[in-house]
Amino acid sequence: VLDTREVQVFKVTVNGQDAEFGFGEKHSFKGTPLEVTLPFELRRGQEAIVEISFESSPKSSALQWFSPEQTSGKQHPLLFSQCQAAHCRAIFPCQDTPAVKITYCAEISVPKELVALMSATREGELPDPEDSSRKIYQFSQNVPIPCYLIALVVGALESRKIGPRTLVWAEKDLVDKSAYEFAETEAMLRTAEDLAGPYVWGQYDLLVLPPTFPYGGMENPCLTFVTPTLLVSDRSLSNVIAHEISHSWTGNLVTNKNWQHFWLNEGHTVYLERRIQGRLFGEQFRHFQALGGWRELQHSINTLGDKNPLTNLIPNLNEVDPDDAFSSVPYEKGFALLFHLEQLLGGPGKYVFMGFLKAYIQQFAYKSIATEDWKNFLYSYFKDQVDVLDKVDWNSWFYAPGMPPAKPTYDMTLSNACIALCERWVKAKESDLDSFSSEDLKEMSSHQLIEFLALLLLEPPLPLSYVQRMQQVYNFNAINNSEIRLRWLRLCLRSKWEEAVPLALKMATEQGRMKFTRPLFRDLYNFDKSRDLAVRTYLEHRASMHPVTSMLVGKDLNQNQ
Repeated sequence: VLDTREVQVFKVTVNGQDAEFGFGEKHSFKGTPLEVTLPFELRRGQEAIVEISFESSPKSSALQWFSPEQTSGKQHPLLFSQCQAAHCRAIFPCQDTPAVKITYCAEISVPKELVALMSATREGELPDPEDSSRKIYQFSQNVPIPCYLIALVVGALESRKIGPRTLVWAEKDLVDKSAYEFAETEAMLRTAEDLAGPYVWGQYDLLVLPPTFPYGGMENPCLTFVTPTLLVSDRSLSNVIAHEISHSWTGNLVTNKNWQHFWLNEGHTVYLERRIQGRLFGEQFRHFQALGGWRELQHSINTLGDKNPLTNLIPNLNEVDPDDAFSSVPYEKGFALLFHLEQLLGGPGKYVFMGFLKAYIQQFAYKSIATEDWKNFLYSYFKDQVDVLDKVDWNSWFYAPGMPPAKPTYDMTLSNACIALCERWVKAKESDLDSFSSEDLKEMSSHQLIEFLALLLLEPPLPLSYVQRMQQVYNFNAINNSEIRLRWLRLCLRSKWEEAVPLALKMATEQGRMKFTRPLFRDLYNFDKSRDLAVRTYLEHRASMHPVTSMLVGKDLNQNQ
């Protein structure tokens, strides 16, 4: 039995013999099981080679196809895939579960002016013997992976070498900008190897996708996919690269066995990402990012509701589409648990917990596991500190909704300026507005501006005259850093500033990273003056949006019939 969704199957053979096949009952989001009957009795240890002739649908939820005019080069079409969580089945029949790991090889035939890349080692290219206008690219992935990590891109792509094992790929107009932005990649890889053990995947390439790519990054092995919203010219959003690099160990080597245990992938990856940043930029910065993550968690829980079972670290996903459950909870609640444990088990050398993480990766590499496996290993590794571990309220951490039962302690050095400025605005009277000036931001980094705005978003909306004054003195509208812009526009919409509406609609539609597009559309929908315009704009743009983004924004705006 294999998973499929909207896939046509023409013929199945097993060891060269025709096999009977049929489809089971269709499920709303899981698709349709493909049932193949083996044409002979299989003996124990006997190999069966199953060959399936198939075709995916032009509307496959895993693929986005671009006409030439939708690309930045305007000359050639482009295609990319995004299989996580359960979309690989919408490309070809497979066992679409992270519990099963496979190796793969592939040959991809494309028009010869285009390049094909996959989440695998590039083995070479040759002319297509059946069509001289095409060529064939060959790939192999010899490390077993879950099929959500199978990935393909085809387009007019160029590359630049930015490290001994790294090329950055993008369309022509972005490739040099991308090479500059991601120049720290090798330093991050080396730091990660030092922390987590050897990098087993060989190449680590980066691919910058069109703006509709729905995520910040996707950890496809050998070829991380990233959003162009990271291209801010000052390398300040490179934490996404540290995150995707970290997945080479947590997620891609040690994998959650189903999506209820997604925090094993993401919590550990955020922990490693911040460890890398701590090494490269200092321990105070790691704590600053960690506290920012706690605020992000507060924000998500405010949005989802603190009784919402999807805010559990281990949610029950029975009959829930994993795309619907996606939020920052597994990332930041997962990280908070690990950071809390680091502090409980700490002792003088603060790398005690990192020792555990390295051993955990060695123990479970190439496997798929559940939280129970992680917890049992934690208890055996820290067998001298079982009394400390027993004080942890495991039941609440794992199975209670809302904020965690304990809060880690954070070094506040870099956060204090953000908190102080936020408090000045929150406490200001109308007559105090003249006391604000551009000098307020003189000493603040872009990371601190993001945090300042994130703190204001956790407060009740500011009066309209306050955000107008903020624009007057800080000129946030002129800032193109996507993380600052998102929070600034959300702040304006919450204060009902109509001038922000066209700017928010522009940001929500010019790129399609769900972290930005979904909250902007939600805020526009919640502001009575822009609700109809938000729905109208969504309906106009729906056809050119990524299929998953389109589906989820549609749900947010109550548009899905």
